[in-house]
This record gives sequence, C-alpha cells and structure tokens, in this order.
Amino acid sequence: MSLLTTRLAALSRSENQSQLKGIQRGIEKESLRVTPAGELANTPHPKALGSTLTHPSITTDFSESLLEFITPPSPSIDTVLRNLDDVHRFTYRHIGSELLWVNSMPCVLGRDKDIPLGQYGSSNIGQMKTIYRRGLGHRYGRLMQTIAGIHYNWSLPDTCWQVLQSSDAYSGSLQDYKTARYFDLIRNFRRHFWLLLYLFGAAPAVCRSFVKDRSHRLQPMGNDDHSLHLPYATSLRMGDLGYQSSAQESLIVCYNNLPRYIENLRGALTTPYPAYEAVGVKEPSGKYRQLSPHLLQIENEFYSTIRPKRTTEGNETALQALWQRGVEYIEVRCVDLNPYLPVGIDAEQMRFLDVFLLHCLLQDSPQTDNREYGQILNNQRKIVERGREPGLSLSRGDSEPSLQQWAGELFDQLQPIARALDASNGDSAHSDTINTLQQRLQKPELTPAARLLDEVRSSDSTYFQTALRHAQQHREFFLDSKLDPAVEEQFMSLAAHSLEEQRAIEAADTLSFDDFLSAYYQQYQFSLEP
Repeated sequence: MSLLTTRLAALSRSENQSQLKGIQRGIEKESLRVTPAGELANTPHPKALGSTLTHPSITTDFSESLLEFITPPSPSIDTVLRNLDDVHRFTYRHIGSELLWVNSMPCVLGRDKDIPLGQYGSSNIGQMKTIYRRGLGHRYGRLMQTIAGIHYNWSLPDTCWQVLQSSDAYSGSLQDYKTARYFDLIRNFRRHFWLLLYLFGAAPAVCRSFVKDRSHRLQPMGNDDHSLHLPYATSLRMGDLGYQSSAQESLIVCYNNLPRYIENLRGALTTPYPAYEAVGVKEPSGKYRQLSPHLLQIENEFYSTIRPKRTTEGNETALQALWQRGVEYIEVRCVDLNPYLPVGIDAEQMRFLDVFLLHCLLQDSPQTDNREYGQILNNQRKIVERGREPGLSLSRGDSEPSLQQWAGELFDQLQPIARALDASNGDSAHSDTINTLQQRLQKPELTPAARLLDEVRSSDSTYFQTALRHAQQHREFFLDSKLDPAVEEQFMSLAAHSLEEQRAIEAADTLSFDDFLSAYYQQYQFSLEP
C-alpha cells in the first residue's frame, strides 16, 4: 500500500472524515488601477481605501497603482470568494472612473521611471517598504513589477495533522511534523505545478510596450502590430518575461528541510552581490537606492512558485519567524488572473487547488537533488512557452513522458483525494471539478490561455483592446448591483481605523531609519543549531 493510500485511508475513517472540512484557504489578489483608456493610473492610493501600511484587506504591492486585496483565511470557499467580491465592489465605489486591469500582464505603461512606487507613510517600516520597491526597480526595472497574480494561502487543520502524525507513527512534536510534511508538499508541488500552468495559465500574450528594448521570442498576431504572443503559451508571467532574474539563477534554494532552506536564503540575504554593490545603497544626497547590496534585500524578493510561511510578529523577519515557530501554511504564487472571472478565480479552480495540494502533501516526497532541480526549471520553461503544443514531452528522472501521459497519471491519483473531500463535505463538487478539468487535457482550446488568444483573433481586436473590454465588463458587473450597507460600513470603519493605526506607528518611532534598518538585519544572525 502506498504512503498516499495509507494516509488518505486514515483521514477517510468515519471518525476523521469531517476534519477535512477544516482546510483553511485565503487569497491575495493583485490588480492594476488603470484609466478609462487603459493606461496606468498615476493617482495616489485613494484615502477612502485606508492605509496601505495597516489595512488588513486592501493594500498595494510594488506600485501605488498595483492594488492588492487580501481575504482572511476561511474553511469555506464560498466565504473567501464573497469576501473577495465585497472588496472589489467597495473599491470600485471609491476609485472614480478608473478600472481594475483583469489580466496578469499589463499593457500601456509608458516609461519605466514613471511607474509610481508604493507609498506607506513616514514610519521606519513604511519607509522600508518603499525603499525595498525602489531597490527592485533598480535591480529588475519597474515594468516587470507591474505584473499581477493571485497568491493562494493554504493550511491543513491541526485535527488532520494529528491523524496523519499518528498514521506515520511520528514521535516528535506536532509542529515539527507539520513543518517536515509542508516541505514534502513543497517538493511535490514543484515537481507537478506545471499542470497548474497548463490548466489555468491565462497570460499567453503581451502588449509590445511591455517588451520594449528587451530581447524576446514572441511573435506578432497576424497583422496586429501591437500584440505579441507564443501560439502554445500558457503563462508568460511565469517565464523569462515575468518574475525571473538572471541574478537569482545563481541561487539554488534547497527545500529538503527547514534548516537548509533558511541557510540558503539567509546566505542570499547577507552576501553582497557585485552588480547590486555597483548600484549603491545610498545616493550622494543620502537617499536610499535600495535596502542592501545583497542578492536579496528581504525574503520576498526570492521569486518562488511556492513558499513556506509563518505569520510574523512586530518587525520580525520572515526567516526568523519560520525558524522560531515552524511552518504555519504555504503560499502558492503561480496563479494567473483569469480575465473571464470577475474576481480572477472561481470555486472550481479553488477546489482543484485543494485536491492538488492535498495530493502533494499525502504522496511520498523524495528529497530533491541538483538534477531534478534543473528538470523542474526546464519543465516550467517548456510549459510556459509551449504548454499546449501537441506531443510536448517533459523531463522526469531518466524518462521523458508526454504531458498527456504524466497529466493523466496525476489525474488518476487526484480522483480518490477528490472523493475523500466530497465525503467530508457531503457533495460531489471536488470529483465533478476533476472530471471537468480533465477534459482540458484532450481539449486545450478550453484553457483560459487558448480562449484568450481565440477571442483576440476572432474579435479582430488587439490583446490590449480585448483586455480593456474585459476590464470594462467587470467594472459594470461590480457597479450594477448594490453593496450591502453593512459591508460598506465595515470597510469604511476598517479604512478609518487603519489610518489611525498608521499615525500611531509613525508617532511611536524612536530610532533613526539607519538604526532601524541595522537592527532589522541583525535578526538574520540567529543560530541554526537545534
């Protein structure tokens, strides 16, 4: 009996069956604010939306124009989607005539230097956030940072962990067990996430303005001089045009266990990198160009498809939180915005992610070596650029299975997990999802990427015009129906409270920024001895 079968049987026993209903998931969703003409909005973050430093649900990512919506974790998919819907409706009522761009890849951006950095106030932590973004601009250019996506935060309830710990006869602490198994999940996810790019990738094209002065292999779409694409692409956001970095190619992060992961990332956070030393930390005037000359300024700069996470306390670093208290949840970072869905994702995709992540967790997860690490990157590049190409093969150890063969094997393994989740929830929604999405293997034209390219061609419009049309349609969707007055009142209260909280943080600062930053980086000196 396989490890997956044994673990799933333990979770499926009648006394444990309902525990899977406690799976927690939350969403962080980015969207650019644009003008009615589809150009990047250069207006400040609307005050009615509250403080970007302290608001729990509405903030910004890289740019002042790149909104980020955050839902609280919930065991209910419907609740997560309703929260995401509410925050969209509230936001649309406070951004005037502006639109939220509904595609992951941006369009009319103008000059790199004109993209405004996110502003978080005068406190030390607020300044640090803006300087970090300034550093990203110097290192990678600001254009790249306007790409938007969805982060899917996911965790298993302790009741399930206790069942699995007993099934595995693990004698250590529950938290040590959780941390080890979350790293198992991460390794399996990295082996198989190409399937998510194939099924849900929605970024097969870009505007020519996005690749201005950059080398690329993109092709024009017929006589359309404005749109560039690759005919079988899935998610250009996850390839060389997206969050990739030649500097980070030298950074190999080991996911075999927590100490190795922290050791690798800490090295990148504390070791100077020549090209970034050349940029300089400060201008002659004393203004910061970046937080540090190291390969990474902070942990978030490491562009990974999935991260182990632990909620930080105060100004604690992410690595210190992980080392002190272990992994709390994982963050999936390879999900494109689906332009056909008002909030960019739907219940079907979330159910698939739940099944997929549970599969990654329950399945045996061998340690990764350098050879497999290289194969994972190669498979990612293939799927990004050629994912829907007939006959495409991937690398798996000593074999090269076709995408169809490997995906078919994975779907077979997902079926019993879907049935277990259905039994826990008392319906057939997860099994129905697996059956529906499996059709995309034989019918790639059903994937969002293929649908988008087909719409551009059939509507005789550019990628930009198609994307703007979707944004306008979603704006009408959110404004055509009323927002519950109680929800409106709640968001207004959150906004006011967040502004007060920001002022309190600013008033409480006692250190100079230089001393604050020095103290922050001192936290990376903790010992990795058990």
